[in-house]
Amino acid sequence: MERRSFLKMSAALGCAATVTGCNSSSKDAEPLPPQPPVDEALTWSACLVNCGSNCPVKVYSRDGMITRVETDHEVEDVYGMHQVRACARGRSLRQRTYALDRLKSPMKRVGERGEGKFVPITWDEAAETIGSKLNSVIAEHGNKAIFRSYGSGAYYGFASNGCFNRLFNLVGGCLQYFGNYSWAQQTEAAKHTFGTGSTSGSATVTLESSDFLLGFAYNPSEIRQSGSGEGYDYLQALQRANGLKVTMIDPRYTDSMTGKESSWLPIRPGTDAALAEAIAYLMISEGWVDRNSIDFINKNSVGYDAASIEAQKQIFLNSGDAKKIEYAAAMDSEENYHDYIMGQGKFADREARTPEWAAKITGISEANIKKVADDLMASEKPYIIAGAGVNRQANGEQTVRAIYMLGVLAGKLGREGSSNGELPNMTNMFRGSIPTGTNPVKEKISFFTWSEAIHNGETMTARTHGITGTDDLDTPLGTNIKVIISASDSSLLNQHADINGTAEILKDESGVELIVSCDCWMTPGAKFADIIIPDTSWLESNDLVDDSYASGAMGYITAMKAAVDPIWDCKSMYQVAALIAEKMGVGAEFTEGKTEDEWLEELYQQTRENSKNLGVSPAFPSTYKEAQEIGFFRKNMENRNVALQGFVNGGEALGTPSGKIEIHSAELAWRAANWEQNKVKGDTITAIPQYTVTWDGYEDEDTKEDYPLQLAGYHTKGRTHSSYHNVPWLREAVEDAVWMNAIDAQQYGVASGDKVEMYNDRGSIEVVVRVTPRVVPGVVALGQGAWFLPDPNGRTGSTGKVVDIGGAINSLTKYMPSPVAKGNPQHTNRVQIRKVL
Repeated sequence: MERRSFLKMSAALGCAATVTGCNSSSKDAEPLPPQPPVDEALTWSACLVNCGSNCPVKVYSRDGMITRVETDHEVEDVYGMHQVRACARGRSLRQRTYALDRLKSPMKRVGERGEGKFVPITWDEAAETIGSKLNSVIAEHGNKAIFRSYGSGAYYGFASNGCFNRLFNLVGGCLQYFGNYSWAQQTEAAKHTFGTGSTSGSATVTLESSDFLLGFAYNPSEIRQSGSGEGYDYLQALQRANGLKVTMIDPRYTDSMTGKESSWLPIRPGTDAALAEAIAYLMISEGWVDRNSIDFINKNSVGYDAASIEAQKQIFLNSGDAKKIEYAAAMDSEENYHDYIMGQGKFADREARTPEWAAKITGISEANIKKVADDLMASEKPYIIAGAGVNRQANGEQTVRAIYMLGVLAGKLGREGSSNGELPNMTNMFRGSIPTGTNPVKEKISFFTWSEAIHNGETMTARTHGITGTDDLDTPLGTNIKVIISASDSSLLNQHADINGTAEILKDESGVELIVSCDCWMTPGAKFADIIIPDTSWLESNDLVDDSYASGAMGYITAMKAAVDPIWDCKSMYQVAALIAEKMGVGAEFTEGKTEDEWLEELYQQTRENSKNLGVSPAFPSTYKEAQEIGFFRKNMENRNVALQGFVNGGEALGTPSGKIEIHSAELAWRAANWEQNKVKGDTITAIPQYTVTWDGYEDEDTKEDYPLQLAGYHTKGRTHSSYHNVPWLREAVEDAVWMNAIDAQQYGVASGDKVEMYNDRGSIEVVVRVTPRVVPGVVALGQGAWFLPDPNGRTGSTGKVVDIGGAINSLTKYMPSPVAKGNPQHTNRVQIRKVL
């Protein structure tokens, strides 16, 4: 409740008490129930930002204005069917809806891209401009010149950015992308090791059965902090676990620790693979593997030793499958994991991966490395997990695969309480969604390479850029990107690498000819649009959403009901896409003659009838309108997935070429032989996981002198990626400051509260310092997602780039796609710091 409303209500109730208390009549003196001075309407909505939870919220309004937002407390809070309590972000939705930078009407650009100069236009002009340009570009360059960029700010529900996919597929398709900014490298690592998608680890609830948790950059309490997210499952499992030992590996002391861990081992960013290899060395060299897990390894994997690779090569050669025969030709039995770790055979010229070797790289002592190895070897049910932060590194594919090896060497996979290093498996309820159709364009580029494809798309190939869907390795994409539709997408600028370099690409109108931004707020990327189309916020929307991809043990559905009518001249993405479709001559095909209400009723019936949703509480009513009045539906999904259980215990083949765990990956051996590599230091593909010295890494001697500090990015509790940055409440609650160890602070002569310039060749940002023991010396840590804001006076920093006073970490990151996934390495950075006087 707002303070003003509270005071009014208190005054009214106080007067009522005075009147009744003073009346001499016994009847009049009877106490009257307190009544609020003005009734409020209650509707249900949801926070659909991409944190993985989609928390429901209760929205109160009166007289067409949202008055307050509360969270779910409708049921007794019993785990499994518990309350879904939104975090501070969801509870600030009123402030976000009424933010000062809320977009109010369609606009067109009148200044240079990036200047933020626009004038209002009508919806008809906006739709006509976009539709005409799409038609002309398709006619001249083909549908591959149209790109709907990756955006996760509002991609759930009916009126989501999927509506643009439906539009494009009706007019011949558009250039597609694969991967995403969060998980690209780990997805490839899991694919080539286990044949999975990197989220098939054991369910978080099974951690209660484990005796040892080994987490690398695992931080659910901050990135999944909702009342029904992975963070809540994690806390619940820790409380139920008996004797669980928790070891966390991270450059930062995170909120997932804070006394819940048995030990924190601070590590230098990008060196986790070296630690994993040293643990593997101890397991092998001490004879533990031969005594305990070699039978498991020989039965279930390929690549531990030369013999297993030779045997698999013969199977491929005898298969008659042309692709597998190609794999066999690329596989080298001398490139086996045992010899690599021990520094033998082909790897005799390299130092064995000893704790002494790793300690110098990681900053973790030999004794502590030995302790982790001993704990792992003593564990009967080791739960190993690699958080997504380790994959967003230069050659993060190698790091993730190296961590995956520990579960294989331990040989305890398939047991409840054990996990294989992947992110935990999550289940969710089914939700009907608007059909998008089939995209006739088969080619796909990496989500991360779109900025390069603006000028070089026509020459990009599978061999050079990992493009899929082409006829062969050397068939080029054949066209550059000419139109970008950016819907709920901060990767247009803020979340993409090298903000300053990306801005220059976007400013060049000889490249992309039309940029459309569909959003609710004037984001840094929206300032580079030619046409801005204002979306409706969630609190103004009727929709149907599920519990997303990381909601934990309980699934749920929210039947959203608009608390207020769309404010100003905003329209939903469905309405916008329908307007453009009409201008392009496919309006009837897009709407199928249905209203939004009719679409939602149809999708609700699909949701209601799906077998996955049986047993929901309360039961689904017969119509969507009735469901909106109830608002929120939940179900205990009873997910106790155990990683690789079907393979280890049930004989089910994995999705790898061999059907087994591939320590030596056949596909990666083939890519190493056929893909272009070595563009920069560490840009290498190998069949087995190998710690790799990369550009800007700890061991990069080329940059260490000029930029001596490693910069670690992380997700803060005050934003999801860049969403919610424009909410002052959250900026006050969660400080945007660079964390610095006291040892480094003394060297640089800075104290908490001082302002510094943090810079490298790519840019400069101005940010406040927070001195803390919660970050390792030699490393500075900054929450990612702050909005890029170039100094309005054009002030430049130490390397000649404009000073970003907004503090966006991507002003400092490098555009260099990773070797296998062609993903973003945006946690690999070296910087220098200068105190601002």
